[in-house]
Amino acid sequence: MELGVHTPPLADEPLEGALPYLHEQGVDTIEPGVGGHPGQDHLTRSAYLDDESQQAELADLLDEYDMRISALATHNNPIHPDEEHATRSDTELREAIRLAAQLEVDTVTCFSGLPAGGPDDEVPNWITAPWPPEHSDALEYQWERAIEYWSELADYADGHEVDVAIEMHPNMLVYEPHGMARLREETGDRIGANFDPSHLYWQGITITDAIRYLGNRDAIHHVHAKDTMIYDAQAREKGVLDTTSYQDEPNRSWLFRSVGYGHGESHWKDIVSTLRMVDYDGALSIEHEDSLTSSREGLEKAINVLERAIFETQPGEAYWAE
Repeated sequence: MELGVHTPPLADEPLEGALPYLHEQGVDTIEPGVGGHPGQDHLTRSAYLDDESQQAELADLLDEYDMRISALATHNNPIHPDEEHATRSDTELREAIRLAAQLEVDTVTCFSGLPAGGPDDEVPNWITAPWPPEHSDALEYQWERAIEYWSELADYADGHEVDVAIEMHPNMLVYEPHGMARLREETGDRIGANFDPSHLYWQGITITDAIRYLGNRDAIHHVHAKDTMIYDAQAREKGVLDTTSYQDEPNRSWLFRSVGYGHGESHWKDIVSTLRMVDYDGALSIEHEDSLTSSREGLEKAINVLERAIFETQPGEAYWAE
């Protein structure tokens, strides 16, 4: 298993500056943004796509710091009801897949997207309950729209031998493991999860159970390492569907936290062990979104925890069982 970092928190410096820092910290892989919400500060698609010279320079730079790319990230909404938004998101995603193939990167991370609640609506609509009945109708429409899009996209990704790893994220159609499994079953094996536990904690989902559920379906393509802390005093009053600003930390019922600040080291060791049980041996890509600390301090504290949790070698024979 490899220790990775999703690089947008280091966007204040170029990749040439970020890589020596990450190498010094013991990081093995990076997950740079190439569009959408992560931006593309470290890897501009247009600069590298179809440009063998630029790609060779990137390969040399990565080799210099004994680094590889675990995935290219482009999180957006390719099934947005606004046609311009959807087209832009789809272009980003398809170009990311092409670029990944050219860079010999086997995974692109993204969101499932979220349609409107009907063909005449203008904004995405996150449905969280089956009643009143028009909500069920809206959800059925959304799944039809999503299956049509992602089936075609899965074929496109398969043609480039690239996996598409969808982050289960609230305010997207796929936000929990059963929805992830459904989309995979409906569209093909190229579609799987970018397993980010931070969005599952506050929904009350047990992380190791979710790993087993998706892992047993061979549906985990990539993993984010990001923690969440639920603040019971606020949650007892208003629950966890909290629209309070992320910058108003004292009044939120939950916050994204650096690894180890929402759940202890033993929990993260359990996550690593469960991932190994379901045969995931890729990167744990740290995503820093903790507003209570700086990017570098948050990354370094997460690295400190995960270095002790990650297995670096393959299992030996169970000689004691013979």
